[in-house]
Amino acid sequence: MPKKLFVLAGEVSGDMHAAGVIDELLTARPDLKVFGIGGQKLRALGAELLYDSSQMSIMGFVDVLKHSGFLRRVIRDLKEAVLREQPAVAFLVDYPGMNLLMARFFHELGIPVIYYISPQVWAWKEGRVKAIKRDIDRLLVIFDFEVDFFLRHGINAEFVGHPVIEQLDELSLPTRDIFIKKNTIEQGKRLIGLLPGSRPQEVAHLLPEMLKAARFLNQEYHPVFLLGRAPHLNETSYHILSQYSDLTIIRCSAYEVMQFSELVLVTSGTATLESLCFGVPMIVVYKTGMLNYLIGSLLVKLKNISLANIVTKGLGSSERVVPELLQQKANGPEIYRQAKMILDNPETAGSMHRELLTARNKLASASPSRKIAGILQEYL
Repeated sequence: MPKKLFVLAGEVSGDMHAAGVIDELLTARPDLKVFGIGGQKLRALGAELLYDSSQMSIMGFVDVLKHSGFLRRVIRDLKEAVLREQPAVAFLVDYPGMNLLMARFFHELGIPVIYYISPQVWAWKEGRVKAIKRDIDRLLVIFDFEVDFFLRHGINAEFVGHPVIEQLDELSLPTRDIFIKKNTIEQGKRLIGLLPGSRPQEVAHLLPEMLKAARFLNQEYHPVFLLGRAPHLNETSYHILSQYSDLTIIRCSAYEVMQFSELVLVTSGTATLESLCFGVPMIVVYKTGMLNYLIGSLLVKLKNISLANIVTKGLGSSERVVPELLQQKANGPEIYRQAKMILDNPETAGSMHRELLTARNKLASASPSRKIAGILQEYL
C-alpha cells in the first residue's frame, strides 16, 4: 500500500514552499499519496486538498473571531481525514495558529510531525515554545538566528536555509532593455515599485496610501510605477486604480518590480525579504485594523517588524537599514517624504543596496527543498 503524507500549507507562500518540497519528494516516491490543505501549486502536483489555501487567508485577531465557526469546521474535517487516511508523517508549513493545534493532535496519535518555517516565537507568543517542544519531532527553520533562540529553550532546530533563495535562483527574468521595450517605457524614466501585499486586507489598507504617495512623486519626478499584482487576487482588489489614471502604472510580476525599480514601497512580509535579496532600496509599510494593532503591539517584542531590518541588523536591534512606517505613519504624505529622501540621495540608496545584498548571504543554503524532502523520506 502506498505511503501517505499529510500537508498543511494555509497560505499562498506556504503552498509555494511546500510544493518545492513535495515535487522533490514525488521524484523519489512517485507512489506517495499527499493530502491536506494547500493551493494551486500543491494541487498541480496531485495533492488531494480538503480546503484551498485561498480559503484560509484570515488575518488578525478580529478576523479569526469572525471566522471561528469556519475554522472549527476545517479542523474537524482535517482530523477526520487523518483518522481515515492514517498518514506516516505530517508536514506542517508555517501557518502557526492552525498548525500548532494539528501538531498536538498528531502527537497524541503518535504520528511524527515535521514543521517547516517555524512560528516566529522570537517576535511574539513565546509561550508557544512549550507546545513546539512537546508536539514537534523536527523543527526546520529558515533563519540562522532561530537555531540559537530555540537551543536556549532546549529545542534542536535545524537551519535548512530560506526557500526564497531557491526560488530566486530558478527565476528567469527579462533583461532591463527587453522589459523597457516590452512595456514601451521611455528611456531614462525612473521606475518606482508598488508592492501592496498578497492578501485582500493588505491591499485594501495600503494600496490607497501608496497611490497617494505616488501622486506626490509623480508631480516631482514623473516616474513610471511598477505594480506587483498578486495573481490570485481578483480585479476588485485593485478597483481604486481607476481613480489614478493620471499616473503611468504598469502591472507586472512582483519579481520584475524588485528587479527593475530603483525604490519599492512594500507591505511588511515575505516581499520585504525578497526585495532584500534583490538589494533594492525599500520603504516598508504596514497598516491593520486598530483593534488588531493594539492587541499586536502588546504582544510583539521586537523593535523592528520588517524581515529586511531583522535579518540585516539582528533580532534585538533597534537599528534600521530601511524605513518602517506603521499604522498612522503609513500615509501618503509620509511615504512620499521618505521616498524623496532616498530618491534625492544616491549615497543613501547605494548604502541601503550594499547592506541588503550582504544580508542575503545569511539566508543561503543549497536547495532547502531537496534537503527537507530527504528528511521527510526518513519517515516514509
